[in-house]
Amino acid sequence: MTAILEKLALYWAYPFVRYALVVGVLIALCSSLLGVTLVLKRFSFIGDGLSHVAFGAMSIAAVLGLTDDMPLTLGVTVVCAVLLLRTGQNTKIKGDAAIAMISVGALAIGYLLMNLFSTSSNLSGDVCSTLFGSTSILTLSKSEVWLCAGLSVVVVAVFLLYYNKIFAVTFDEDGHLGEAAIANVGIVDAEGRLCCPEGRRILPGTSMLAARKIAPQRLPVVERPIRREEIFTAREMLLFTSASLCVGISHFEGRPIGQGPDAGRPGPVARWLRDALLEHMLATGTPF
Repeated sequence: MTAILEKLALYWAYPFVRYALVVGVLIALCSSLLGVTLVLKRFSFIGDGLSHVAFGAMSIAAVLGLTDDMPLTLGVTVVCAVLLLRTGQNTKIKGDAAIAMISVGALAIGYLLMNLFSTSSNLSGDVCSTLFGSTSILTLSKSEVWLCAGLSVVVVAVFLLYYNKIFAVTFDEDGHLGEAAIANVGIVDAEGRLCCPEGRRILPGTSMLAARKIAPQRLPVVERPIRREEIFTAREMLLFTSASLCVGISHFEGRPIGQGPDAGRPGPVARWLRDALLEHMLATGTPF
């Protein structure tokens, strides 16, 4: 154990190791915060796609003879990310398909520019080392580390500030209701039906599946896309979890859910489903 600590202390004495470790941890933190919601919105390959966009921007910077390619690379990458996320709802090509097109296009442009203007005799080696074997993280300057730290603080701050909108209940790229962080969500619509998101858009949990089996005893069950606006006209909004089975959501985005005397508090369907799910679990579950 002592030998391992001594070896780590030896490596830690080198600034490039400290810089690489700090930046790597910050990138992992931001990726873990945003990963779930991006996957649910079908942007699971956005990291890979934007890395190819950055490669194209680096190629342009090299052609222009810029000594510092960071501002151009960062700007182009951020603009592409915003365009992907903002225009995804208004285009026929959405999610990972759009990312694939931008990724391949940026890679092709970058390779073309390096082929036309490169002074190296080993073009394939330059491209492969840039994309897959780059040592950029080991050549970071102190200013670049501070830039990464500042951007990470901004990402974390925005995530915490808009946590409920980003993560608590997720909507897909079409604006339809998805699921909560560790639970499924449904509504009792204005017509008195239990509406659940389409199975292809979510990962249905055992509580929601059981609720869909039991609920027809009292009300119709429908599986369909649920728009954000319908939440505010629904009679009830339900949260299905393994721990609590079924919980009525009283408010969403600061506005009460429900109509009449039950507005802003769990409704009768939520209370009935919770008791029915508990009875079902006790009757069919395996004791341990």
